[in-house]
Amino acid sequence: MSQPAKSDPPETANGRRAAAQRHRVRQDLASAAMHLFAERGYEATTVDDIAATAGVARRTFFRHFRSKEEAIFPDHDDTLVRVQAVLDSAEPYEHPLDTVCRGITEVLRMYAHMPEVSVERYRLTREVPTLREREIASVARYERLFTRYLLGHFDEGAHRDGDDDPLLAEVAASAVVAAHNHVLRRWLRNDGKGDVEAQLNHAFDVIKATFGSGIGAGRIPSRVAVEPAATVSRQGEVVVAVARTDASPAEILRTIEQALRRA
Repeated sequence: MSQPAKSDPPETANGRRAAAQRHRVRQDLASAAMHLFAERGYEATTVDDIAATAGVARRTFFRHFRSKEEAIFPDHDDTLVRVQAVLDSAEPYEHPLDTVCRGITEVLRMYAHMPEVSVERYRLTREVPTLREREIASVARYERLFTRYLLGHFDEGAHRDGDDDPLLAEVAASAVVAAHNHVLRRWLRNDGKGDVEAQLNHAFDVIKATFGSGIGAGRIPSRVAVEPAATVSRQGEVVVAVARTDASPAEILRTIEQALRRA
């Protein structure tokens, strides 16, 4: 005799229902705000107008958003949480630049989930400076998150002359966000048509070809033996270098330069 399926604990089910309700209200408020901004103009639209159009009270609006311009970006907070989860759950051997690329893909999917809404929001942000500033501030949060992550993947205490990891970390974080923004804007100007994720993956290939694997190898637990990126040995007057296939030219040259200085 088959056993009846186990139901979720009440608190789990209640939590899911509350999250779904919160998401639905935020989306309704965002849709109302975008509709009114397009119809009446940003300046002529009030918070009371948005709340009334969405069928909720003014106080409900302020439980979800701090201002009317924030209302048309309902998903950035939740997406930031998902991006952080990607970074936190990365395998220790995954190259940190690959992890960051996976993280920014979550942001792209937020826009690609509803192309029509994203295209209309893009048009509004181009016309209303306040909305454009809000979006720029939101994107800057991702860049700060990625910069901190990449900066955490080299040993600050072991910094050496010629070690460009800190510089590469900050520049690479900016490059990943810039690549995302470039691909996203191009897709939005094309009315949200085309495989935007494939376009972003191509941009990632360009970034990885530029930076290689020169941004540290990831935080590997000290108890695990890690093969160095490259090793050198001297045979008479000849220096022989042996490198991993994923080692960047910068890592190989750095190892050789250190060996020559020691010699």
